[in-house]
Amino acid sequence: MADHAGPEPVAAVRRALRLLEAAGAHGHEATAQQLAREAGLPPAAVDELLPMLVGDGYLKELEDHTFVLADTAPGGAPGAQPVPVRVRPALAALRNDLGAAAYLTLYVDGEIRVVEIVDSARTPRVDLWVGLDEAGHATALGKSVLRELDEEARADYFSRHDLTGLTPRTITHKDELFEQLDGSRAPVVMDREEYVRGTTCVAVPVYRGEQVGSLGISFRSDRMYRTSQVREGLLSAAVHISRKLTLPG
Repeated sequence: MADHAGPEPVAAVRRALRLLEAAGAHGHEATAQQLAREAGLPPAAVDELLPMLVGDGYLKELEDHTFVLADTAPGGAPGAQPVPVRVRPALAALRNDLGAAAYLTLYVDGEIRVVEIVDSARTPRVDLWVGLDEAGHATALGKSVLRELDEEARADYFSRHDLTGLTPRTITHKDELFEQLDGSRAPVVMDREEYVRGTTCVAVPVYRGEQVGSLGISFRSDRMYRTSQVREGLLSAAVHISRKLTLPG
């Protein structure tokens, strides 16, 4: 899996989330120009994003060509669903598309927490024999989160967690791990049998507002996958799930 995705997919997620947050903070209908100004985005980028967000059901365009969050428009559903309920269909779709168990984590109170796992008899989950909160350095899911943390947050995490060797391939030296985390611009990270022998995991970041998490899959290391298919599938699902995590309802 040597292909590298550029930073554009992650940047697109962040722009979409900033636009949705601006719509939510506005409290009532807003024009495209107002949303661009309040989100700090170029008008051209907003003009490109708005039809997509309306088409996906996250924003509603009113008759006067202003925009509101879909669940705050007339007829929108009140209340918010628990995170697993909201993201499970997208995780199931990712599992089916890539033929691999799908995982979602969030960084909560300084720990990497598994939010949901969707697997099946044909695509079993990896045995989490060591909790992810203690094995962030050895998993693609954990490394994806750690890669996104700023220097202070990362230092805080490693002040409380050792780099324990779980397999012969686990990185146990902090300098080597940091070099790997910071050495590539690609949003896709992976571990090859670093957590458990015989299993490879691939992950990308997701966002819940300012909160980071990760979306990943696991599969047997002897299985062959097209790198571009895995990368594109994960990045597309990450955009969708980040919206689901950020928006109420």
